[in-house]
Amino acid sequence: MVDFEFTDEQAMIRNAARDFADKELAAGAAERDEKEQFPSEEIKKMAELGFMGMMVPEEAGGAGMDTVSYVLALEEISRADASAGVIMSVNNSLVCWGLEKFGNDMQKEKYLKPLASGKRLGAFCLSEPEAGSDAVNQRTTAVRDGDIYLLNGTKNFITNGANADVLLVMATTDKTKGAKGVSAFIVEKSLPGVIVSKKEHKLGIRSSDTAQITFQDCRVPKENVIKEEGFGFKFAMMTLDGGRIGIASQAIGIARAALDASLKYVKERKAFDQYLREFQAIQFKLAEMHTNIEAAHLLTLSAALKKDRGEKFTKEAAMAKLFASKVAVDCALEAIQIHGGYGYLKDFPVERYLRDAKITEIYEGTSEIQRIVIAREVLGLK
Repeated sequence: MVDFEFTDEQAMIRNAARDFADKELAAGAAERDEKEQFPSEEIKKMAELGFMGMMVPEEAGGAGMDTVSYVLALEEISRADASAGVIMSVNNSLVCWGLEKFGNDMQKEKYLKPLASGKRLGAFCLSEPEAGSDAVNQRTTAVRDGDIYLLNGTKNFITNGANADVLLVMATTDKTKGAKGVSAFIVEKSLPGVIVSKKEHKLGIRSSDTAQITFQDCRVPKENVIKEEGFGFKFAMMTLDGGRIGIASQAIGIARAALDASLKYVKERKAFDQYLREFQAIQFKLAEMHTNIEAAHLLTLSAALKKDRGEKFTKEAAMAKLFASKVAVDCALEAIQIHGGYGYLKDFPVERYLRDAKITEIYEGTSEIQRIVIAREVLGLK
């Protein structure tokens, strides 16, 4: 039996995130979405609260919190602004966690500390134009030349790509070794040869930036290899496990926002001389939304708890992301249906929730990939 009674500290973190989300994020979310405006000032304030390096120890620049606290905070941030949520998720789960877990002392001092404190922003560069979910076949190459590696290639769909200061880049160092020929590099975006070649214009999470990044003979110091040559694929897969907890949390936040908006609407709107809340059809929709959100929340907490205990959590993270992302899309669709014609208008937030929700079924492993991961774990396949 898993006990999810939160500690005083975890409850305090959740409440602090909720307060910040309501007071600092919610009011400007629609405008930032419309203008595709990166929430720079809001991210700085999140950093001041310790939300950009939550699970990194204090001595390494972070807040020294557990994964459960991270889940609770990220849900609240995403409930107000899913774009801010994914910026927070990537910096925490995909960038800081990997450096804290596998970086050496120099890498932690030079890169992790400023990333965890929010003084710098990170991005995770795995996807490519022809290798989205196929992490083995990286066409980006890193060729050793004395004390440096020459990095060449293109990375697609990079969250934080245009605004990041530090990139974690997967590249092939030995094509003959398959997965064991992929290495991970820390790349400063200011280096010559790093080009933000395209900023994507998206359906949802529009105020987070998503960019294509090109590397042209970028000279990366050999000391910026994470752990060792050939560790990149394993590094990416282990990091994505934690990233899926983050995206599940983001999805739950979006779903909660859709439910909150629906509850508010049905208490104010009348049809046939009755409030919408009095119609059983509406009540059933709300009941199912609430039940599914709580189920997704528990799945995500289960994965977070396993991670905090140092146990393997690959299956649990995949299940959480698979289910929570579906719940987010379903709840957003139901919210629009409850709002009727108004749900289709930008005057109401539920259309944004649907646009934001869909990406949670795609990035950091599509729902189809999650099913493959879960099936392999259940069947004991490698």
